[in-house]
Amino acid sequence: MRLKSFTAPTMAEAMEMVRLELGDEAIIVSTQRAAGSKGVRITAALEPADADLAVAEMLEAEVPSSAAEAVKGALETHGLPPRLVERLTNAARTAGIPDPTLACAAALEAGFSFAHLPEHSAPRPFMLVGPPGSGKSIAVAKLAARSVLKQRQVGIITCDNIRAGAVEQLAAFTRILQIELVRARGPDALRKAVDSAAGMFDLVLIDSPGLNPFKQTDMDYLQALTEAADVEPVMVMAAGGDVAEAGEMGEAFAAVGAARLFTSRLDTTRRLGAMLACAEAGQLAMCDVSSSPHVADGLSPISAISLARLIVPQAAAPEHRDETFWTDEATVS
Repeated sequence: MRLKSFTAPTMAEAMEMVRLELGDEAIIVSTQRAAGSKGVRITAALEPADADLAVAEMLEAEVPSSAAEAVKGALETHGLPPRLVERLTNAARTAGIPDPTLACAAALEAGFSFAHLPEHSAPRPFMLVGPPGSGKSIAVAKLAARSVLKQRQVGIITCDNIRAGAVEQLAAFTRILQIELVRARGPDALRKAVDSAAGMFDLVLIDSPGLNPFKQTDMDYLQALTEAADVEPVMVMAAGGDVAEAGEMGEAFAAVGAARLFTSRLDTTRRLGAMLACAEAGQLAMCDVSSSPHVADGLSPISAISLARLIVPQAAAPEHRDETFWTDEATVS
């Protein structure tokens, strides 16, 4: 089996390098992209039949791991694509950790990136992007409230002039937080608003319109918004939903520059397959999650261990029998 890594500014360019170097028969072994960076690293392999045989022989030679099997069962329950289930299960088996939750965390750490959104300051504004109804406006309000409670200066800009009542909904939150809501209609207005906010705030958050990731005109408009000013797009997606479509949405929003995934409505779903499929397909670093409809609470950073505690059932992890969602840095009831 021939392995080779390729690095390029975009996923499309990296894939083209793979095709030119290894041909159409090459298989993708792994992909990586650092949060906030447009660089993509792909490891590809030639001779997929030999690769499959080598993996099969390796697994047959190993003693079956009860922890890995527990992880596999949990991942299947959450509806992950079979290919992703096998990859994470193999990573859990390789970790050699007897505790299912910790084995799952090791697999997630190896297979995904985690990059929390800052609470104090950031060099660029964050523009929350996503499909209609994903919870972008409430995510903006939650992120703003978290920083305001830490005595930080927050600026909020809205570009959402499409959904009826969108500005009014966000304005209701900004009034409570005593933040002026700046309206920007279109890319030029957004650029001026961002330029005016430069140096005035610790954090600047931008609410964008909900746009259809499968409609090219919508994505072209979003691309124009993200390129109008020096912003970092952050994809917002509601937990749950169809796994295949979630993956396709992740790819679509990654194509316009999103490098992180904010997951909303974690409290209204019991299966996280769509969240993981979206992050994997778009090579998005998982950042924060929302598990409450209330602005003042239910927001927390996500990490490999906290995600593993959500995935692995309590029966497989008796030391975590409480019904609290734990993270490395915070607890959300």
